[in-house]
Amino acid sequence: MKLIIASNNAHKVREIKQILAGKFDEIFSLNEVGVFHETIEDGSSFEENALKKAREIAKITGCAAIADDSGLCVNALGGAPGIYSARYAGDCSEHSTDEANNLLLIKNLEGKADRSAYYSCAVALVYPDGREIVAEGYMHGSIIDSPRGTRGFGYDPFFLPEGEKRTAAELSDEEKNAISHRGRALMALLNKI
Repeated sequence: MKLIIASNNAHKVREIKQILAGKFDEIFSLNEVGVFHETIEDGSSFEENALKKAREIAKITGCAAIADDSGLCVNALGGAPGIYSARYAGDCSEHSTDEANNLLLIKNLEGKADRSAYYSCAVALVYPDGREIVAEGYMHGSIIDSPRGTRGFGYDPFFLPEGEKRTAAELSDEEKNAISHRGRALMALLNKI
């Protein structure tokens, strides 16, 4: 079966391809199939956004489509940035860079003793015939004050996974995929197929 990853985020595409390697006949990114489409993520949950992206790409391509929506949820911030993780520092791309998002996160955590947080991910697989499968995954941990590591993306340099002494940005791709919210959501999805 041909699978299209409904994302323009190169980091997510790479992770999804690594985790799903060998599980589908062919896996393509939007760019690889010449689809230039950006879904407006206006859902109120990770699941709603993932389903919307997968539905749109399945309809456009006539192929099975997989999408995820994920983000960082910080307990001391009432679950923020949550579904707004990618655009935490602002809606326009010049303001909402990983660096700007991380700076705002650390600023908002100043003086807060509780640094517990978790990454949340919802993955949706939508078939051209309308069948839909959704799964979720989580990675719990805490936020540190100073970034460490050069791997990963987003909040990874500030996120210390539970039971780890290294940040998510210090883990190898294989190590991160084995414990990440996206890896867990994708494995849960595969178990439902």
